Amino acid sequence: MNSFSYERATAPEQAFRAGSKDGAKFLAGGTNLVDLMKYGVEKPTTLVDINHLDLLQVTSGPDGSTRIGAMVRNSDLADHGVIKTQYPLLSQALLSGASPQLRNMATTGGNLMQRTRCYYFTDVSFPACNKRIPGSGCAAIQGYNRIHAILGQTDRGPKSGESCIATHPSDMCVALAALDANVEVESTKGKRTISFAEFHRLPGSTPWIETALRPGELIVAVTLPPARFSRNAYYLKVRDRNSYAFALISVAAGLEVANGQIASAGLALGGVALKPWRMTEAEKALQGKAPTPEAFRQAAEILLRGAHGYEHNTFKIELAKQSVVRALTLASRGTTEGGEA
Repeated sequence: MNSFSYERATAPEQAFRAGSKDGAKFLAGGTNLVDLMKYGVEKPTTLVDINHLDLLQVTSGPDGSTRIGAMVRNSDLADHGVIKTQYPLLSQALLSGASPQLRNMATTGGNLMQRTRCYYFTDVSFPACNKRIPGSGCAAIQGYNRIHAILGQTDRGPKSGESCIATHPSDMCVALAALDANVEVESTKGKRTISFAEFHRLPGSTPWIETALRPGELIVAVTLPPARFSRNAYYLKVRDRNSYAFALISVAAGLEVANGQIASAGLALGGVALKPWRMTEAEKALQGKAPTPEAFRQAAEILLRGAHGYEHNTFKIELAKQSVVRALTLASRGTTEGGEA
């Protein structure tokens, strides 16, 4: 491991100042960052420990919205009364992720900052990874790409400095995308709010830039709009084993059903792109329709429009479509426990 300095922040202003230093990284639960430091992927010059900041509250606003502090642990959030009853989709997604021990450490803000689980990114013995070494190429395109992206990827060949077919690993973020969340951030330059749809970036021509955060900005909270899917929500996670595995495909499905018709929908995919994949066109296609397999398949076709697979992961395209239909079907039945497939 490379040498680094350590600073414990006890006040937000102290964290903002320390985090603005060149090469600084914020340390919360450390469940991803510390691993990447051990692998030699992350090499921060300063770790700014933010565990003593007062960002632990889950509060309800007068308009029915909910604000989640960035340091709320995943296990506490999944079990919080407001989240379980009003936003079961988020609770389900959290309980699908990692292991109980990791959920006890992982934080809301840290979950948003997870980096890809691409083999070629985490193993520094592979020299071609544009996320780790900008301009070096993408070994995954002609490598073992079973877990890799089928949507939103940049593929200009394995030697291109812009190519990247990695995926985002979070379960929580897929639910937050479907719930249309916002992210509150602060720095020495002030405060701003980022829509969740804009927070994570597709690779484009700069795959090493993964979020909309500016240097030195700290996530302080995530806000959820008033609940719509408390009665009809389902988080489906398709993975190779039932415990402690990342999703091949995941679906966050929420429906608002009235008089036998869908009034509104929230729908997002995980395991398919470098960010949670959401298309409002697919959600709008469900509005005003009866909750039928035919309507759900139409939404799936829209959501997977333009999908492109590789040697080992083309199966994910049809798997994703069937998973969307299954998740929406279970959500329409009022099933709110989430599950595996």
